Amino acid sequence: MAEGTIKRLTDKGFGFIDVGSSKDLFFHSSSVEGGNFDDLREGQQVTFNEARGEKGPCAENVQVLDN
Repeated sequence: MAEGTIKRLTDKGFGFIDVGSSKDLFFHSSSVEGGNFDDLREGQQVTFNEARGEKGPCAENVQVLDN
């Protein structure tokens, strides 16, 4: 699994993960595992699997990294 930082969350049920490259990775609230989208906060470290969505690369199986 890859790691990144939640960069931005929207009130429409999706967000973006900073993966250290010029492009952030999109994720949908349905891709959050082991928790609730509403409990996520910008700046949290997460793990995820990179996948290919309808509009390009995206993150699936997004989980908050335990510190």
